[in-house]
Amino acid sequence: MLGVLTLGTALVTPAPASAAAGLKPAPAGTRAMWLWHTATAKPSDVLSWARARGVKEIFVYVDAELPSTPATLARVRELKRGADVSKIRLTALGGEPEWATDHASALAWQRAVLGTRLFTGSHVDVEPYVLPQWQANRAGLVSGLVKLLERLQAADPRPLEADVPAWYGIIPAGTGITLADAVLARVNAITVMSYRDTAKGPNSMMDISTDLLTRGSRAGRPVRLGAETAPLSDCVYCTFHEEGRTRMTTVLSQVDAAARAHPAFAGIAIHHYTSWRTMRS
Repeated sequence: MLGVLTLGTALVTPAPASAAAGLKPAPAGTRAMWLWHTATAKPSDVLSWARARGVKEIFVYVDAELPSTPATLARVRELKRGADVSKIRLTALGGEPEWATDHASALAWQRAVLGTRLFTGSHVDVEPYVLPQWQANRAGLVSGLVKLLERLQAADPRPLEADVPAWYGIIPAGTGITLADAVLARVNAITVMSYRDTAKGPNSMMDISTDLLTRGSRAGRPVRLGAETAPLSDCVYCTFHEEGRTRMTTVLSQVDAAARAHPAFAGIAIHHYTSWRTMRS
């Protein structure tokens, strides 16, 4: 791992000043997607949808019981066979807010799902800020999250990617260190939950993501942006559900063009397969 960043007793070597030189922005139209309903999604439909929309990686939700769940395991194996033919990567998606302190469960999940040899790496969605103790014990949860990522990275050589909110750059993680930089130093890539329905301007995808794109370029880490398609009654400007697929395609093309100014830009991930399919055109 690159980076000297300190959080408690943890040490990570700093990325060299030329870290961005090893990065190249993704071509326009580079897409990934989350697949949460793995047990019910038909693999052939998932792959057909992915191929038609330039999806190069699918984050496949699986739990630690995957090896002992024959029906789901068979479905993921079928998905893997088709993905290999289509040159689409499958990464194991998992995460609970409690993993920030319950490292044993997270490590058990990683061992179980990567042990199937069906995935190229891990993609974790750990959101400790939804826990009640975030206000009272933020420092403890931040420290726990960073240590978790260190342990997951050390436990398996395959790539580790983390979903992060756009505002981690304002959360302290030690003296002179933000949580954004601490996470970037401990994973191979991040996906920013940049859930907005406009490309540029105030409160847009680019507006809320530029900080992490800049930090990712400096750290030498690829940074994907995220686009939401599920209905969100409490945040209609966070999703393309109302606008529909055609409008989303237009906006994401604008994001592609703007984000290419950042070497770390690694394309856009769509959240998520089921709602993307069912949203209006």
